[in-house]
Amino acid sequence: MSSSAHDTQRTDDIGPEQEYLDLLYGRLAAERAQAQDRLAASLRETGGTPQQRSQRESASSLYADRLAQLDAVSEGLLFGRLDLSEPATRYIGRIGLLAEDRDADPLLVDWRAPAARAFYLATAASPQGVRRRRHIRTHGRRVTGVDDEVLDLGAARASGAREDVTGEAALLAALTAARTGRMRDIVETIQAEQDEVIRSPLAGVLVVQGGPGTGKTAVALHRAAYLLYTHRAQLTRHGVLVLGPNDTFLRYISQVLPSLAETGVLLSTLGGLFPGVTARASEPDTVAEIKGRLAMTGVLAAAVRDRQRVADLAVEVDGYELRVPAERVAAAREVARRTGRPHNLARPVFLTEVVHALSEVVAERIGADPLGGENLLDEADLAEIRRELRDDPVVVAAADELWPELTPQELLSGLYGAPERLAAAGADPALYRADDAWSPADVPLLDEAAELLGEDTSAAEAEAERRRRQDIEYAEGVLEIAAGSRSYEFEDEGEERDEQLHATDLVSASRFAERHALADRRTAAERAAADRTWAFGHVIVDEAQELSPMAWRLLMRRCPSRSMTVVGDVAQTSDLSGATSWADVFEPYVSSRWRLTELSVNYRTPAEVMAVAADVLAAIDPALGSAPAVRSAGVDPWARRVAGPDLAAEVVAAARAEAAAIGAGRLGVVVPAALVDELAPALTAALPGVAVGEQPDLLNRVVLLSVKQAKGLEFDAVLLVEPDRIVADSPRGLSDLYVAVTRTTNRLGVLHTAALPKELSALETPAPALSA
Repeated sequence: MSSSAHDTQRTDDIGPEQEYLDLLYGRLAAERAQAQDRLAASLRETGGTPQQRSQRESASSLYADRLAQLDAVSEGLLFGRLDLSEPATRYIGRIGLLAEDRDADPLLVDWRAPAARAFYLATAASPQGVRRRRHIRTHGRRVTGVDDEVLDLGAARASGAREDVTGEAALLAALTAARTGRMRDIVETIQAEQDEVIRSPLAGVLVVQGGPGTGKTAVALHRAAYLLYTHRAQLTRHGVLVLGPNDTFLRYISQVLPSLAETGVLLSTLGGLFPGVTARASEPDTVAEIKGRLAMTGVLAAAVRDRQRVADLAVEVDGYELRVPAERVAAAREVARRTGRPHNLARPVFLTEVVHALSEVVAERIGADPLGGENLLDEADLAEIRRELRDDPVVVAAADELWPELTPQELLSGLYGAPERLAAAGADPALYRADDAWSPADVPLLDEAAELLGEDTSAAEAEAERRRRQDIEYAEGVLEIAAGSRSYEFEDEGEERDEQLHATDLVSASRFAERHALADRRTAAERAAADRTWAFGHVIVDEAQELSPMAWRLLMRRCPSRSMTVVGDVAQTSDLSGATSWADVFEPYVSSRWRLTELSVNYRTPAEVMAVAADVLAAIDPALGSAPAVRSAGVDPWARRVAGPDLAAEVVAAARAEAAAIGAGRLGVVVPAALVDELAPALTAALPGVAVGEQPDLLNRVVLLSVKQAKGLEFDAVLLVEPDRIVADSPRGLSDLYVAVTRTTNRLGVLHTAALPKELSALETPAPALSA
């Protein structure tokens, strides 16, 4: 990264900035105390009209949210200052703070506010009214340093300063800092092209294409915070979903939004989007690819129809055998299907038709005129027979054999576990399995099945109505007691009489029950997590290139407004059902009404590593270009060939050396999936606290994981093992190799027993080998 003359580090201004920071923390404490008092007061209040109660609950929620925001931003509260051309100074921070005098200028401007935008966009060529931009470094409540940029065009040109990077000193400090195992926000160092994406309009589908190190994930998360700030009422009500590739990734990014004062966003993987199901099972990539095809919609529809059987129906009722022929059952099935209702909602229609057919059999048996006249049973008799038959558990069980009520889990388990059902539905035989372990690829199918089956909520609604009437009866009893024990007296002027009003004159039992009903105090995110049919106000998808067509179908159902931010890189697509073209993903849903923007600067991956990665990218697609790196690590990547029997010992030795080289940083040992379990014993025995496998703890200094598990993560150093096997293990092995090579922020080493893939020919092999 270039160093410009107009970037200066200052030490003499730390004292005044410390005084201002102390002032801000004092104001933060005052606002927190005020919010706490108001929340306590609102919670103490009871009674009132429904409108007053609603207003009180809204106020309580507002104060609780404000408290959460104030607590979340206590670290790194202040980070910037703008000295404007007009004699004014504007401080920029994580949250807005007003002075005690509300008519005075704000003490601190929220980074998302329009007034703060110049902090990210101003350059020497386009200063936007800014004379000087100051980056203020803090640790806890202490100012540790300041870096100034004087936006003077002449000085900037003379120094050769970059126009695509602002705040170089602060950015370089952030990029070279050791990883902590949790992603940090970039609120202090957002660059102009990132800011454009973050502040893009809410409506529509925005696709952000960016190579490794361009900050896609950070931009997506800061966009979530910006949209919640700008469209607070709408998005707080409907919620924002951030979808990530795996649980490790979600833990990695979990602190970013809270640090930006946003705590109500739902973070989830695809496997977590079906309430009541934990979908973490692994399965062959080829099977996951089959499940991801849009053709599975037809398979599931056929599987539902296959469960609507036709056969003779025979039941024994009151000692009599009643039989309905298959032709009559088929007619009942057609009547139910013609309703167009989902399977479970059409089932009562099928049951009604079957009961009618059975009642006709009963009528013929017990109501026939022995002299050959009309049936002796009238319509009232037939209605009673039908009622008894509908309530008979034997009849219901027999109907269930032909048209069962199904859950999505039951439908899919029954389909996967029976070759004959797979064949009847036209499904690939490879889907057969004997267990009920759900994989992430099953979740879109469960969701599709839920749409096809429907949910009969009549029993739940009846229970809710029963409880409501019970509450009203209880309220009536309370009001009767109140009426007998107390009255309210009002005196009319000029009259010598008292008019008495009882409690029952002031409020009805139903209104009294409503007032004392328990309110649902869950956040939109909490309610959305428990509701499969929830429609989000905005959806953000990271590593979006990995989603299958069926997964996109699920997400479009969850976001009918089509308000989405989609970030990814088609060069890194490793899933067989993933995307190779954004147009192929979105044209079926929004036609041409989607916007594509590209992040063009690589901030994370050093130039030395990108020189190696460029050959891999060219092999994936020569038309794809990599974003230029803004910095050099000063360390060349290396490769060493080792003997096969010595691989585990060499991995241990290399991991020990790399961990020592990065000090407090994090090392990722990235290996083919089949080697994770093989290398784990040696690494964990030699190096204390190594995290391994499907859900590693990234707070550990050394992490052993596969390429798929490393998606979206970053490490100070990466030790890549057996790259030829990574390429060979998947039809998209080169994309996996590209991902593995670009996970590092500083150092890259490669160990291999076979020849290196030709795409890594740029690596030089040092002569001496590390000893174990």
